[in-house]
Amino acid sequence: MLELINVSKRVGSQLHIDNVSMTLESGSLNVLLGPTLAGKTSLMRLMAGLDKPTTGEIRVSGVNVVGKKVSKRNVAMVYQQFINYPAFSVYDNIASPMRLAGVDKKTLDTKVREAAELLKLTDYLDRTPLNLSGGQQQRTAIARALVKGAELVLLDEPLANLDYKLREELRVELPRIFAESGAIFVYATTEPQEALLLGGNTATLSQGRITQFDKTINIYNNPGDLTTAQTFADPPLNTAQVNNVDGALHYGEDRLGTVSNNISNGQYTVALRPHHVSLQRTDAYSMRIRATVGTSEITGSETFIHVHTNNNQWVVLAHGIHRMESGEQIDLYLNPQKYYLFDENQTLVQAPDNPAPAQSVADHQQSEAH
Repeated sequence: MLELINVSKRVGSQLHIDNVSMTLESGSLNVLLGPTLAGKTSLMRLMAGLDKPTTGEIRVSGVNVVGKKVSKRNVAMVYQQFINYPAFSVYDNIASPMRLAGVDKKTLDTKVREAAELLKLTDYLDRTPLNLSGGQQQRTAIARALVKGAELVLLDEPLANLDYKLREELRVELPRIFAESGAIFVYATTEPQEALLLGGNTATLSQGRITQFDKTINIYNNPGDLTTAQTFADPPLNTAQVNNVDGALHYGEDRLGTVSNNISNGQYTVALRPHHVSLQRTDAYSMRIRATVGTSEITGSETFIHVHTNNNQWVVLAHGIHRMESGEQIDLYLNPQKYYLFDENQTLVQAPDNPAPAQSVADHQQSEAH
């Protein structure tokens, strides 16, 4: 078990980590999700012992390890920018932590070849890192971390430099590897979809502060505040200021349906995911608003339509190909059962009645079209 208790980190006058407390169980997969400079790498360095917190405690199995040398900790870390021994072959790079631990040759060879097979490195075991592509070098670094048998494995955006196909394969495979190892895995990413694919637990970060820590799907479906909801949204969450008048939501001149009776009158922020805005009216998507097209991006199976509505910029994720001209006036249709509603303190006061499942945004749109 790894515990962070009121951990903060200052560098000069800047607060990099702000009073973080969390508990990571052995055998768990934990995702740190947040934009660049949210504090993910800083938090990992504190966990690894590379940096010392300004305040707070970091406990491993109940023992405070602040100040304990990295060499005395059973930790493995993989950065986005791969680090390998340039004079070693791929085989020797992967084997290096086991050799230091005194693992017997037969076990070492088996584990190296298993890791190489998993990470598509079998054909490159005799090469040195300088004779590999960037993606192959990163896979070598990941393989070395996996065979080390560390109690804590930290992966800082480890798939960012890999090609799309291999990245998708590893996203599917890594949770199984993590589950079998018994180690605590901490995986940093800027991509909400990657967090959903990996599953496990997620901590959403903003400006060095953890805004929420829970099962990944729980946070996606029920973000506690607007900052968390925006962190867990790609494409960006669509938001607008609305007024609640006796249970009726008003957006400019448009009425967006009703809210729970226990929500008091006043101004709120309504938020919808891009795949919860439709171009067609249905029984469910019945609330109409007018919008002006800015640009549309056709990706093949879906179209991202950027629009302006009542001085707000929204993104609509529509299944299929939709060619639209800049300046074109269109109608958008909203489902009041899909709204997130946040109060003036940005706290969630109402979530969708039927939260979206953890699948790709394209699948969301397709499934809801039927």
